[in-house]
Amino acid sequence: MRGMIKSAAAIFAATILSLTFAGCGYKVTYNLSGGSIPPEAKTFSVAYFPNNAPMVAPSLSNTLTEALRDKFSRQTRLAQVDEGGDFAFEGEITNYTSTTSSVSSGDYALQNRLTITVKVNFQNAVDQTLSFNNKSFSSYADYDASQLLIDVQDQLIEEIVEDLVNDIYMAAAGNW
Repeated sequence: MRGMIKSAAAIFAATILSLTFAGCGYKVTYNLSGGSIPPEAKTFSVAYFPNNAPMVAPSLSNTLTEALRDKFSRQTRLAQVDEGGDFAFEGEITNYTSTTSSVSSGDYALQNRLTITVKVNFQNAVDQTLSFNNKSFSSYADYDASQLLIDVQDQLIEEIVEDLVNDIYMAAAGNW
């Protein structure tokens, strides 16, 4: 019940703020997904993210590219176009590594960490000051050292890509 009251209060406060700013001549777009998209933006595009990391997971490029497209399709009103969107993304996967993240007192690996890093170029055609180039985003997930990476990488990639896509989304659309 408390959660519902807090949510209702937050929505009410956002509505009052929006109406206040609208009365002052400012355009504010409030989005419950945590992003802010200017009303002038109509489209988005996501170019294929090639995997240029020294170690390659075959499905990673497609998984990342499609997850970013899906995020903007589901959580914004923007229409997807093949290229040249008002919000345009391109980039590359620059790192895919597995390292030891924790060791036992006997110097045996207990946990390993899969880390993925992507470099993103984002062009905001509506407000160029919000564009960025060569911005790196990195995320990781730990797994038991007794497991082989090949056996757990699909699940780990899914978790890591979700974090990366959320970070990219907030960097592009979270400029309130």
